[in-house]
Amino acid sequence: MKKKMADGGIFAYVSNEVSREIFVLRLDPESGDLTLVEKVAVTGRVMPMAVSPDRRFLYASLRSQPFSVASFAINPLSGRLTYLANAPLPDSMVYISTDRTGRFLFGASSIPEIRPPSSLISVSAIGPHGFVQPAHQIVRTESKMHAILPDPSNRYVLATSVDWDVVLRQIFDVTTGTFSPNALPPVRVKSKAGPRHFVFHPNNRFVYLLNEHDASVYVFAYDAGAGALREIQIASALPPDYDNEQMPHAADLHLTPDGRFLYASERISHTLAVFKVDLANGLLVPAGNFPTEKRPRGFNIDPYGRYLLAVGEHSHRMTAYAIDHESGHLTELKNYPMGKGPNWIEIVSLP
Repeated sequence: MKKKMADGGIFAYVSNEVSREIFVLRLDPESGDLTLVEKVAVTGRVMPMAVSPDRRFLYASLRSQPFSVASFAINPLSGRLTYLANAPLPDSMVYISTDRTGRFLFGASSIPEIRPPSSLISVSAIGPHGFVQPAHQIVRTESKMHAILPDPSNRYVLATSVDWDVVLRQIFDVTTGTFSPNALPPVRVKSKAGPRHFVFHPNNRFVYLLNEHDASVYVFAYDAGAGALREIQIASALPPDYDNEQMPHAADLHLTPDGRFLYASERISHTLAVFKVDLANGLLVPAGNFPTEKRPRGFNIDPYGRYLLAVGEHSHRMTAYAIDHESGHLTELKNYPMGKGPNWIEIVSLP
């Protein structure tokens, strides 16, 4: 039996869509071992999650009707979740995030199966005790939205449309919690690339965008003053031996906290690609592709950049990897059973 660890530490939260539960796991910073803390049942297909900037609350999007977001308080000592409430969402949100103050929740919807396809982005207020309110602004958008994040200044909010091959740019007023009716022109990528997830570099000078349909990774120079994106590179997350007869199905991407390595998951080849990042110009250098869980829809990196955790939607398991500080290469540490359909991971460091 493992000895009891001190209070606080690093905790991973894994959403399991099919079994409708969130796993809470403690990550040992020295060994990378994971210990299950608890399983928390939810009332719907739980998928994307978001953590408040102060790490006091976890929000989980429930993508079965009635569409809603479940709010939880995070215990700063044990990492356990205390359920607060469900709040209605205007659609099945495939991505949620908070603004930089933690006072507003953004959502992006994607239901391409219905006709006409439903897609929107929304803003909901968050009360001081973590309770999400019903959306007070809904903006109809191009179909199949897939991610939404505020920029580091909190003045602009970017959102991706897989079907329309664009990155939308909204002007956000943090005082009113609303998007301006006069959005900036969208930024286009190659036809049928399928913009999906994106991240801001820690130095706020670059944005990295993963495209679902061709597994390309776009590198943009970012002008925070104007919310402007300027394409400077296109790289590929596909392994060299990829079967070109199959359309890629890229999913997720994350940077190490120091911004030196970028990782991207691809679900057809069941791989994780790693790139070295040139900190001076933001450009990527491919550094390898690593086999991982079957259908790796979600993965994440711990706040200190030492470990990467990846889950497989079809394997119902998670693999923990150690990240090599010099090369970015991944060394498998251990494999763990999850619930059914794991697809999203949030990792936080608590006092």
